[in-house]
Amino acid sequence: MTITYRVTHRTSYRYEMPVTDAYSIACLLPRSRPWQRVRDASVETSPAPDEHDERTDVFGNRIVQLGVHHRHDAFDIVATSTVDVDPQPVPESTVTWESVAETARVLRGRDAITIGPYRASTSASSPSARTDLLATLATEVFTPGRPVVEAVTALSTTIFERFAFDPTATDWSTPLDSVLEQQRGVCQDFAHLALAVCRFVGLPASYISGYIETEPPPGQPKSIGADASHAWCSVWLRDAGWFDIDPTNDQAPPTRHVTVGWGRDYADVAPVRGVVVGPSANQAMEVAVDVARVY
Repeated sequence: MTITYRVTHRTSYRYEMPVTDAYSIACLLPRSRPWQRVRDASVETSPAPDEHDERTDVFGNRIVQLGVHHRHDAFDIVATSTVDVDPQPVPESTVTWESVAETARVLRGRDAITIGPYRASTSASSPSARTDLLATLATEVFTPGRPVVEAVTALSTTIFERFAFDPTATDWSTPLDSVLEQQRGVCQDFAHLALAVCRFVGLPASYISGYIETEPPPGQPKSIGADASHAWCSVWLRDAGWFDIDPTNDQAPPTRHVTVGWGRDYADVAPVRGVVVGPSANQAMEVAVDVARVY
């Protein structure tokens, strides 16, 4: 059944003292997938930017560049979009993970260019010290001759059951070593961990940035703006294409998800990043996301 979502993502900056210049890059506009169709999507700001440009990055994501080149003490970036989402089918492929990994290893030409980057380790998606813990997890899940769909589904379940969701345990810069040792983290950490395991055994995997529709506690109304950005990953299955898994919620494939973009890790699809020019002073940032079903 197709679900239509209306997504509003507001990022608000407040500066203790007015800044004279600000430049931001936003990855907030959803993109189409075989099971997702974008009806409309736009980014608005207050104050209005002096510079507003949209481009497509090397991964095909829609990137908005914003420049405010006059004094201001606050800056709001509001992205709104309407998307239709169908259930992602579960591939019927019975090919083994070893076969997919070997195919990925010997890719040439255009396939190597488009798939190859998702095999490579990055600083965020690979441990620098605790490779022993990663290897143990990979060996446990990717047993010899196991069908690739079964293996990546088991990976999602294993991370969900073994690693506790704890928003106080990590931040955006926490290395994967700490996540492996503490066995705690958030969706970004679990997506990076799933990437690390897949790439360790030779499977291409991408980091997905987007949203998930949340449900309020029983008997309580849903609060506007209470949703949040979400992260999961997608694994290349050769002839079966890409297959998403969400280890934070143990969903393979995910449900109630809206895809914004994808890359090698979080750094490629950070929702908003930028710089400001002005006096040395504190600044505060607040993010509010609302994912509402239209029908």
